[in-house]
Amino acid sequence: MKIKNPKDFWAGLMFIVFGLFFVIGARDYQLGSAARMGPAYFPTLLGGLMAVVGAAVFFRSFVLKGGGVAAFPLRLIFFITLSLLIFGYLLKPIGLVLALLCLVVISAFAGHEFRLKEALLLTFVLIVLSVLVFVKGLGLPFPLWPKFLS
Repeated sequence: MKIKNPKDFWAGLMFIVFGLFFVIGARDYQLGSAARMGPAYFPTLLGGLMAVVGAAVFFRSFVLKGGGVAAFPLRLIFFITLSLLIFGYLLKPIGLVLALLCLVVISAFAGHEFRLKEALLLTFVLIVLSVLVFVKGLGLPFPLWPKFLS
């Protein structure tokens, strides 16, 4: 068999692997029924559906012709991963506001062009929404500023 659509091949394979991961991971929990769902019901159902959709996409890759797979965006993955790691590491010591500033500015370097003005505007909006939703609305105990400033 020859792969005619590499995008569908890899996408289908990815869906199958992730779906089976959740189905297998939920095996140790009680499944329950549709009327009385157990903790394994939702991940098993969604994982199974994901694997079935993945199988359909996977087998379609051998039938329908399609485009190739694009180059792996290493720069994008590097800056997004770095910004998330730095955010997680700095959240407690410097607070939500400054950690979000670091997150947005560092992840902005992943784009094709970096504009500081746009990054700072996005940071401001993200900080306001995060404080309103997570701190005020949900009452999560995130520190907003470093301890020496509060």
